[in-house]
This record gives sequence, C-alpha cells and structure tokens, in this order.
Amino acid sequence: MKKKKFSPIQWIGAIALFILFILLTLFIYGFFHEESRFEKFLNNFFISELSSNPITLHYTLADSSEYGIDESALTLPVYNTEQFSDTLSNLDKTLSELKKFNAKRLSPDNQYAYILLCSYLTAARECSSYQYFDEPLSPSSGVLSELPILLAEYRISSLKDVENYLSILSQVPGYFEGLMLYEREKSANGMFMSDSAADKLIEQCATLMDTQAMKNGEHFLELTFNERLSKLVEQNLIDNNEALHFESENKRLLTTVVAPAYDKMADELTLLKGSGNDSCGLANYKGGREYYTAYLRLTTGSYRDIDKIKKMLATDFEHNLTKLIALAGRHPAIGNYISSGPITFPAMSQEDMLTKLRGMMREDYPDIPFSDNGDASCEIKYVNDSLEPYTAPAFYMTPPIDNSRDNTIYINRQTTHGGLSLFTTLAHEGYPGHLYQTVYSRQHMQGKNTAKLQNILYYGGYIEGWAMYAELNSYDYAIALSKDTQPETEYIYEADKLNRQIQLCLYSLLDIMIHYDGADYDKVSALLNAIGFTDEAGIRAVYEYIVEEPCNYLKYYLGYLEILELKEKAMEMWGRDYTPKSFHTFILNNGPADYRTLERLLNLSSKEKTG
Repeated sequence: MKKKKFSPIQWIGAIALFILFILLTLFIYGFFHEESRFEKFLNNFFISELSSNPITLHYTLADSSEYGIDESALTLPVYNTEQFSDTLSNLDKTLSELKKFNAKRLSPDNQYAYILLCSYLTAARECSSYQYFDEPLSPSSGVLSELPILLAEYRISSLKDVENYLSILSQVPGYFEGLMLYEREKSANGMFMSDSAADKLIEQCATLMDTQAMKNGEHFLELTFNERLSKLVEQNLIDNNEALHFESENKRLLTTVVAPAYDKMADELTLLKGSGNDSCGLANYKGGREYYTAYLRLTTGSYRDIDKIKKMLATDFEHNLTKLIALAGRHPAIGNYISSGPITFPAMSQEDMLTKLRGMMREDYPDIPFSDNGDASCEIKYVNDSLEPYTAPAFYMTPPIDNSRDNTIYINRQTTHGGLSLFTTLAHEGYPGHLYQTVYSRQHMQGKNTAKLQNILYYGGYIEGWAMYAELNSYDYAIALSKDTQPETEYIYEADKLNRQIQLCLYSLLDIMIHYDGADYDKVSALLNAIGFTDEAGIRAVYEYIVEEPCNYLKYYLGYLEILELKEKAMEMWGRDYTPKSFHTFILNNGPADYRTLERLLNLSSKEKTG
C-alpha cells in the first residue's frame, strides 16, 4: 500500500500546530512556574518578617509549627550600629526580587498581593532612608508601656508557651540595651527627644515596675501569669508543683531581671536629658519635612499631597463647625448637656451594648463569611491601674490569624466612662469596628496569599480609619435606641458626634502645622486661644502628644475621610447598584490596603458593573 504524502500546505499546517503546541506548553509552564515561585517568595517573606520578633510571632500565629517555625529558637531583636544600612539593604533586595516577577503571569489573588507588597515596601523604603527619625520609646505608644501589656496578654496554652514566655523575660535587658544604644546615637546626632518626653518615660519606668507591688506579690505581671498557669493546671497540662516552680521563676525574673532593666533605662534617659531639642515637630530637623511626608503616606495609606490633605481637612472642619453652630442655635441647651459629664444613655451592660451593635449593623454591613464555623467571642477587660495613664481610652487585642475566635477589648476606666462614650467606643473596638473588620477580613481571605501578607503589613490608615468610620456611624444606632424614651437626646448625640469630628479634624490639622509647617508651641497656643481653647495645661498636653506621636490623629481621621471619599465615588459610579452594604463589602473584601490601591479597585469595579 502506498503511503499518503502530505502536501506543502499540510506540512506547513502541521508544523504550525506543533509550534503552537510548544508555545502553549511553554506558556502554561511559565504561568504555573511563575505562580509557584511567587508563592514561595511570599511564604519566605512572611516567615522572615514574623521570625524577627518572638512576641509578634506569638500574637500572629496560634500554631507556628504549622509554618515550620521553632518559636523557642527566636530572640527579641537587639539594635546594632549597622541596622540602618542593613534595613535599607534588605528592603532594596526584597524589592529587587519582587520586581523580577511578571505580575501578568500571576493569578488575580497573587497579582493583588504583588501590588500591595510593592506599594508597601516602596513606602517603607522611603521612610527608612531617614536615619534616627523613628522613636521606639514614645511615651504614649512606645516599648516601655507596650511591653507590659503584651506580656500580660501573652497567650499561654502549653508548657512550651510557659518556657518561651520566661525566656522572653530573660532577654529584656539585652533588648533594652539595644534601644538605649539607638537613643545614644540619636543624642550624638542631635535627634534625642525633649526633656518633657524623657521625664514621662522615667516616670513610666518607676510606675510600671512597682517594686512594692512585686514584694507583695500583687504586680499585674505576677497576677496575670499565675492566672494563666492555673488554667494549665485545670487542663492537666502541668501539675501543681510545676505551677509553683514557674510562679517562683516568673517572680525571680521580674524582680532581678526585668525591673532592673527598667531602672537602668530610667538612669540612661536621665543622663541623656538635655541633649535633645525643646519639644518641637519634625520640620525643625534637617530632612524632617521630607520624612514626615513619607511617614504620613506609610502610616495613613493616603497618597494625596500635603496641601490637598490640608484643604480636605479644612473643608471638613468648616462644614462640621457650621453644622454644630446651627444645631446649637436651634437647641441652646446642648452646651450644658455636653459639659455636665457623661451623656445619658439607656442602661445596659457592655455585653448588651455589643449585642445591640451586632444586631443593628446587619442591615448595612455584610455577614462575616463562614460564620457557621463558630462566632467570634469577645472578652472585655479593664486596663491595669498602673497602665491607665499610658494607654489609649480603649484598645482591641488582635487575635492570631489562624484562630480569630477569641477576641479581647480593653477599656481604660480613667478615660472611658459609661453612657454614650462607652457605646461608641465599643463600636470602634468591636462591632462594626476593629473586631468585626479583623474577623471578616481573615475569614474572607482564607486560603489566599493576600491573607498572610495583609496581616503583617500594617495599614494604619485603613485599620483606624475603618474603626473611626464605624464609631461615628454608631451615633445613629445610639439615636435609634434612645428616641422612644429620651427623644431629646437626638440633637445631644448629634452635637457630641460633631464635636468629636471637629476635635479630631483640628488635631489632624495641628499635626501638619507642627510637623510639616514647623509651628511651635506659641503658634499652636495662639491659634487654639483664638478659637476658644484657653486651658493652657490642656493645650500643652495636646501639643506634646502630637509632637511625640506624628501622624497618629491623621491615621484615624484622614483614614476616615478617605473612606468617605471612596463612598462618594462609589455612589456616583455605581448609581442604582449602590447600597451601604455593597460599599462596605467592597471595602472589607479588599482591605486592609492603602487608599490609592482601593481607589484603583473601585474604578475597576465600576467598569465591570457598566460592562
């Protein structure tokens, strides 16, 4: 039988198909190879970042062994003189490795992870290029006051956790020595803190490590540790003799290792006093304005120019002030209600407040995904008396990413009282604020690479902006709860909300004035006096806080305003498709992130809706 011959055209077609097959094979291989390489890169980055601090790791992961991390081998980071150049080098290396990936060959989830990481690392690299501007010992949110809280809440669920906890206590002197080396270098370069800030820290050292309380066995780091040991005994994970041994070892470390480290820190700070500038903003240092611009971007996630941010804040301030004046004109008694103390609110427990908030938010906020796996619980605790002067009015303790069921909210009784203030605070920290957003995001991102990433990259403007948005919206819930029994409270609650917005907006503007425009205390005092604030002690406290905590108020209020801007844009672009729940779903499904990225996603969502 004669073999059939291919015609030239058939040969060309066969060769073309063969080439197409090879190209398709190479494309598929390249796509999946790029995907696997990127996922490996993300995993290595995630583990590397967490392994740099055993406390951070313990709070982030409930079971670090699942990620191949030996928690007991980790040590607290100790600053050294090469750290500045090492940090820049590592950031440059990571960015260089990241940009080698072809983002177009990645899955949509990994493309988003790529965008987030690239944006974040670029902002972090810009900030890190300014040496000695960082202040780890800030009186309000620095290491000295934060460490005891983290130790008191350190999760202890096994014998290994006990051993790791005690190991961390033994490392405190070395950790503090690294911090003081950094402060001595700052001092030598004319970048040390003001005397007023140093005095606050020196006082903290004495108060937080109360030697009399330790002698009496009443220090909160003893009491909280012993409580956690008792739970292990109840669970038969350790016996009574082991518990007594660990209690004794904890006391020994606190009295002979940790407390002396705080004493030494106080001595060193005393010696360095006088080597810094008077209390002043970043603009008074060489490169300060540039650093502030970079730090504002990293901290708030807003990429607007400073002048545009100023205009945004000024417009909001004027708008809310006009509304408050008009409201006071209609209801002259408002001032008496607000100045007389805690604003009245229907009597209910903190737990009942959270339950009410959860129920009332359902119409406008999406349900937490996979909530049938078990609702998140929340324990409300009070800040220890010795920590009250140094902590926020309230704060939410973020649970591990692999177990978000157990949540804790701390209330500072010194600054947060009952009534409306407590209700809106629980909205900020709980529902629909931090707790809800955290658990929602983690459940939504289960199995995605962005989940790991968004839990180690801190988007302060998104996190706090959302919580502020939730807090201010909760005033409507408060009005609804009170309208039947106390209808007159509607305008009182509205006035309190406007007053809160005006205050936060004003402090945000002062932040820019102090750190970017170079306003000193006299200028700030004169401005506040001109608009009716005459309490000199209060003005001094506000000024010093803003000097010590640059961008903190902006993190909250600019973050909130950015969400409002996105909301307005969504209403305009989505038209009839817009609902409060659809907008909140968009924000929650795509965060935490910076606002430039969220705006780009919003534009894409609009194109998809319009076909």
